[in-house]
Order: sequence, then structure tokens, then C-alpha cells
Amino acid sequence: MPARTPNGVPARTPNGVPARTPNGVPVWAAALDAPPRPGPPVWIHADLQPGNVLTSGGRLSAVIDFGCLGLGDPAVDLIAAWYLLPAGARPVFRTALADGADDAAWARGRGWALSVALLELSAYRETNPVMADIARHVIREVLATSS
Repeated sequence: MPARTPNGVPARTPNGVPARTPNGVPVWAAALDAPPRPGPPVWIHADLQPGNVLTSGGRLSAVIDFGCLGLGDPAVDLIAAWYLLPAGARPVFRTALADGADDAAWARGRGWALSVALLELSAYRETNPVMADIARHVIREVLATSS
């Protein structure tokens, strides 16, 4: 029997996300309400997550899997902040970006991270436990932060 909260509600949803986690509607609304990036589209990787980055000696050494490569809003590549970094490192990452990440870009990137993780959880929860666990982690991280 699944763990339950004191009022009898399951502690986790069927896909394993904590049931008491605030819903993602505010995150999604902020991403949709954020002004678009000014200027033309730029080259993006669009899939910067654990399986697509290689490290050596604790440092980034390569990015692989260019199946999503294209032109678009670079905010999609900010998903790395939630997929790859602990919460405490995100402000450092954001500050260190060459052009910075203004509030609008950060909101769009956070929305992208939530969107991708939800899709992955739906696709992998029965077939790929590692990917499903990563998606659950990202959803929790996105919903745990206010921005």
C-alpha cells in the first residue's frame, strides 16, 4: 500500500512525484508570460541533460547527442540548470553565462525544464527507470524554487 499523508491522500502520485508538491501551473504560466527573446534565433543544443554531457575530473569535457540541434531560443539550453546542477549552483551558473540570463530567459528556461521532464516522465516511467527518476528529480527541483 502506498504511503499516505495524515488525511489519507497518497503521498505520491502514480508517477512517483510527491503529491504535496505545488503544481506546475505557476511555472508554466510564468514561462508563457515571459517576453520572447529579442533578435533572431541562435544555435541551440536543446537536450542538455545528464546522458548528453561528459565530464572528466569534475569538469565538462564534451557535449554529445545533437539530435535536437537547431535554431531557436537559447533559453531551452538553460534546462541544464535544473537537469545538471544542484540548487545552490544555479545562481552561480546564471551569473556566469556570457550574456547572463535575464528574468524572462530564466522563466522560459524553467518552463522548458518542466515541460521536457513531464514529457520524459510520461514516456519513460514504465520503460526506463533511470530516465524516469531523472525526470522526477527535475520536476521536484523546478517546483521547489520560486525562480
